[in-house]
Amino acid sequence: MTPKTLAFALSLALFAVPLGAQAQDAAAQTADPAQTTGEADKAPEAAPAEVEAEPALTWNLALTTDYVFRGVTQTDFDPALQGGLDYAFGDTGIYVGAWASNVDFVDGEGPDIELDSYIGWSHDLNDDWNVDLSFVHYAYLGETEAYGSVNYNEIIAKTTWNEAITATIAYSDDYSNAGFDSWYYNLGGTWEVGNEFSINAGVGHTEFGGDAIDAYNDWNIGVSRQFGPVNAALNYYDTDVDGPRVSDTVVFTLAFGNG
Repeated sequence: MTPKTLAFALSLALFAVPLGAQAQDAAAQTADPAQTTGEADKAPEAAPAEVEAEPALTWNLALTTDYVFRGVTQTDFDPALQGGLDYAFGDTGIYVGAWASNVDFVDGEGPDIELDSYIGWSHDLNDDWNVDLSFVHYAYLGETEAYGSVNYNEIIAKTTWNEAITATIAYSDDYSNAGFDSWYYNLGGTWEVGNEFSINAGVGHTEFGGDAIDAYNDWNIGVSRQFGPVNAALNYYDTDVDGPRVSDTVVFTLAFGNG
């Protein structure tokens, strides 16, 4: 591991390494065919309204005043352009996807782009509970050879209740290619409050293997509103650690997509 890589890992460990990509519900469902009585003396029953199937290929695009992850700016408090594609394999629950954003780690030799690729499986246990398991590879592009690679992998497990509250556990065996592991825990939710408005909030905890880096907590709270195909969101992010990249900031985001 190069000194540049170690410096990157130690600084971002205090202020978090980005994770961009969010897994999507892969199940695409349609209504059962309409049934008729088959009796000559009765009129056929009206067919139930057809349930529109979710598209197999979905896309998302966002413009945001700051790319914040786990309470930390990943663009040095500057705007970001972000986008992703996901493909769901029918009712198997399996999906694949990719997501990208510009980044700025305040180092002229560091990366300019984050590119996340992932594969996952989403399954409804019943009407209230969903589980989602995914494997994510985080790649950073544009760094110099002297800077060294900071690519790494993470396994993520989520369980969601009533499409409103989600508990997340994430594990990396080689955080930021720095030679130690990391765990992340989060509990968050989104609630519709009427008139196309929703509120959201979450709290997270990050810890690292070994004694080199202290654990820390992050939290966020926000409000959003749907305007046709556009979602406008205003969120506040913060952590319980001090540092130049720790957010303590309000972020405005416009998001578009078909899924």
